[in-house]
Amino acid sequence: MKNLPDLKALLGTPKKVAIVTHFKPDADALGSSLGLAGCLKKKGHQVNVITPSDYPDFLSWMPGSGTVVALSKKSKEPELQAATLFSNADIIFCLDFSSLSRINDLSEMVRNSSAVKVMIDHHLEPEHFATYEKWDTHDASTAQMVYDFIVSLGERDLIDSSIANCLYAGLMTDTGGFRHNNTTAREFKVAEELTSLGANPSEVARLVYDVNSLGRLRLTGYVLNHKLTLLPEYRTAYMTLSQEELKRFDVQTGDTEGLVNYGLSIKDVQLAVLMYDRGEEIKISFRSLGAFSVNEMARAHFEGGGHKNASGGSSKLSLDQTLDKFLTILPHYKEKLISNS
Repeated sequence: MKNLPDLKALLGTPKKVAIVTHFKPDADALGSSLGLAGCLKKKGHQVNVITPSDYPDFLSWMPGSGTVVALSKKSKEPELQAATLFSNADIIFCLDFSSLSRINDLSEMVRNSSAVKVMIDHHLEPEHFATYEKWDTHDASTAQMVYDFIVSLGERDLIDSSIANCLYAGLMTDTGGFRHNNTTAREFKVAEELTSLGANPSEVARLVYDVNSLGRLRLTGYVLNHKLTLLPEYRTAYMTLSQEELKRFDVQTGDTEGLVNYGLSIKDVQLAVLMYDRGEEIKISFRSLGAFSVNEMARAHFEGGGHKNASGGSSKLSLDQTLDKFLTILPHYKEKLISNS
């Protein structure tokens, strides 16, 4: 991070700090936010974590999650509280997103705040809205970037088991349990250091991967049995879920997470896509292998982006129209998908 001494000096005295992460936060988003919050609180800062939506119930074990100010369609109070916190903040940390559009209704609050803004992120094509940036697409997770940031401030000793577990969860999930091609020696080194500081790898893995609702398990079985479509000529698999299907299984935030990876696990498949109807829009998850960039596909056609092999997108069309659009553009990528390795 450029001008790190200046930021370190700014954090040398107690400040009002807001930490915000992206819509529908995953383990990396929430873990990095709560991990950083835990360290800053130990330094005497007044810290609040704010999210533009709720987060998955399977992340509620994270220390500090109960204090998160999460926007909700059920009440305007969290939004009013967030507006006050951003307005009064001295520093706003923006974690795990590089464009303010990713925080939805909070974007203008953050943009218009007079607070010093700090962005820590690893996604492609940042907006460069912050005063201080720690940005590197080579890092597998924002959680490890937050760990590096804490270390660079000279505050490694502040990391206890609660903070270490939050950061480890982000690193573990954004590497797919250290299986994705973003896993390098560096990720294992950070995992080792977090473990030495009190992270419990087996317990974190259990809480994230092995604590499911009955509805989530039944949804998974239904999708694999009825909704998974294979297009071998394009080395592609896709799944769609309607509003009615989501309601049938009482789908909650986070229940669809990981479904798209089942498509990518099929032999010879290079591209997997999951589309589901949120009502206000169609949410799309893209995953790929090798050199095929789903980031480019998502940005070009579905107002999205993210990583080369893992991106998201959206559509204002109906679910059927969105699928038709995808199937119409897919032939343009056939050569790349067939030759991909």
